Amino acid sequence: MPELPEAETIVRGLASRIVGATVTDVDVVHADVLASPPDDLRRRTRGRAFERLERRGKNVVLGLVGGDVLLVNLGMTGRLFPLAPGEPPPTAATHPAVRFRFRGGGALLFDDVRRFGRVECLGASDWRRRSGALGPEPLGRGFTAARFHLGLSGSRSPVRSWLLDQRRIAGIGNIYANEALHRAHIHPRRVAGSLSHEEARRLHRAVRAVLREAIRAGGTTIRDFRGADGLPGGFVHQLAVYGRESQPCPRCHGSIRRIVFGGRSAFFCPGCQD
Repeated sequence: MPELPEAETIVRGLASRIVGATVTDVDVVHADVLASPPDDLRRRTRGRAFERLERRGKNVVLGLVGGDVLLVNLGMTGRLFPLAPGEPPPTAATHPAVRFRFRGGGALLFDDVRRFGRVECLGASDWRRRSGALGPEPLGRGFTAARFHLGLSGSRSPVRSWLLDQRRIAGIGNIYANEALHRAHIHPRRVAGSLSHEEARRLHRAVRAVLREAIRAGGTTIRDFRGADGLPGGFVHQLAVYGRESQPCPRCHGSIRRIVFGGRSAFFCPGCQD
């Protein structure tokens, strides 16, 4: 499912084409992706322009003039495509769910194959509460190695599970948790609170490095993800362990293993991550 780098890739691809656009109508093909009835979404967005575009965790946040926020959670297979006036949807847009039509003829299309994504309009105070429930941004200045180690301390959760908890740290999913742990030489089932200060510093550095590299590559496409330009993410070619069961570790050439805990697969190298 899309994680921080994928959401960031979409935000960067949309920014120059969406900010300043005014919504004139909303076509709802599949209302099950909405948090409120279609008429409510239309009422709150019609006649209003997008004045800013940002990311929070795995969410795409479109700020509307007047303070409301259009929040898009990509779920497992959600994609956002900007359309110029008269431009047909890209071939990657196979399952359109919601289309925001703009003054002048352009549009923003939310496409979702499995429809686990979510589109909702929130008031400013509701969005502050929602955002406040998420953990710190791992690429933010305030996310220091010391703060990271303090958060890990005392937790009995496996460190992979700790990294996936959006209340502790926002935006990391299974792909990048596995990749960061491999870089840091830490086993995914290791108890989070058992990490030393040096191990936490190493993992902190690995988390930030892998996220930045994935953003530069346009995210990771295992199957469904596409950027705003309709292109797949290239970081899939740089994965060291995720999805590579029985393949050689690029560092020590040992065989990558897969285990399942917490309802999710974890990939690791027994030779590198004791």
